[in-house]
Amino acid sequence: MHYFSTNRRSPVATFREAVLRGQPDDRGLYFPSEIPRLSASYFDGLSRPPIADVAFDVMRPYVADEIADDRLAQICCETVDFPLPVISVSDRISTLELFHGPTMAFKDVGARFMSRCLQEFSRENERRTLVIVATSGDTGGAVAAGFHGVEGVDVVILFPKGKVSGVQEMQLTRVGGNVITLEVHGTFDDCQAIAKTALADDDIKARAEVTSANSINVARWLPQQIYYFAILQQMNANELVMSVPSGNFGNLAAGMLAAKSGLPIKRFIAACNANDVVPRFLRTNEYEPRPSIQTLSNAMDVGSPSNFVRILEMFDGDTEAIKRFLSATSISDDETKRTIRDMYKQCNYILDPHGAVAFRALADDLDDDEYGVFLETAHPIKFDSVSKILEIDIPVPNEIEKLADGSRASIEVDNNYEAVKDLILSKI
Repeated sequence: MHYFSTNRRSPVATFREAVLRGQPDDRGLYFPSEIPRLSASYFDGLSRPPIADVAFDVMRPYVADEIADDRLAQICCETVDFPLPVISVSDRISTLELFHGPTMAFKDVGARFMSRCLQEFSRENERRTLVIVATSGDTGGAVAAGFHGVEGVDVVILFPKGKVSGVQEMQLTRVGGNVITLEVHGTFDDCQAIAKTALADDDIKARAEVTSANSINVARWLPQQIYYFAILQQMNANELVMSVPSGNFGNLAAGMLAAKSGLPIKRFIAACNANDVVPRFLRTNEYEPRPSIQTLSNAMDVGSPSNFVRILEMFDGDTEAIKRFLSATSISDDETKRTIRDMYKQCNYILDPHGAVAFRALADDLDDDEYGVFLETAHPIKFDSVSKILEIDIPVPNEIEKLADGSRASIEVDNNYEAVKDLILSKI
């Protein structure tokens, strides 16, 4: 197994090289040279092994011999050492709850897997590893928690000041140590542009092994396949319809990769908010990134979704083939609010805004003979809007109470690459 750039102007890389580089020099994304196929008999027995064993089976072909099997098995155990429950919310719809990890967001899985891979690789490095990541909400908190205290690794997190929730901000700004958090006066797209530029900056690369912990990194992206295996482990239904809250499209691209590996999924729905680049593309065949729009589902406020190129790669750029397997819809903030209220009133279930977008997209698109699952990607306590919409107080988990007692350890910075670069160089 090796990894090539989607732009095809950089040398191929091993898994280790792809993880440490984060992004190819030609600014494409790494993609595996082959998609492993699991046998039909494997899925027949999927409900029996622990999810950590399934995770090992899924990830082993991608890691190849870069990490010893016993160590990879331990990494997989530590990656999914919390529940991934499927909960029924109606006769034909269930949700996969992905908020039972340490930062109560789906990105805990990828961040934990990647941090442990980097810890493994850093033992062989003479220089420190520098991880640079942009976040629109939950990525940064998961990365901060996953990498905090990891020996040989420094982390720089950029997030748009004032454009994340109160809980997300606490998770981002109360870490310190080897984690440096920058509050950028701009949008997520600004943060992502700065992060991509820093990853390619020769001055920074001269100081450290530089990589990214966004879902552009294969060690963050590939483990997200595990979610979809967890669904099939717990359900007898085949040919499910999956509705995925989609911003940077890493989660959806991982699910589609799992399906390409043989996981019996009928089709996917990309559930988007007002940032509707992909829904418009599937209608018009014109891919036109735009400045991001701020919405209730802030982690999906992405105007230029990086990972969509990986979906194009899976289908060799065949738009019609993609349309047969993927639909996409845009859900407004008003629809999101109404869905949160209706679900609480009718089912006594509290959705977060991203899960509400995914549920609404699924409920509106599901045929009478289909069964669907939507991904609930973060705990509703992480979004200030939910308690206001429902006019209730959401019980505060212990993890959040502990954060409230911490001191702020972040730095404000203008939306200016040189200013960010100077800060990074002063810290490494």
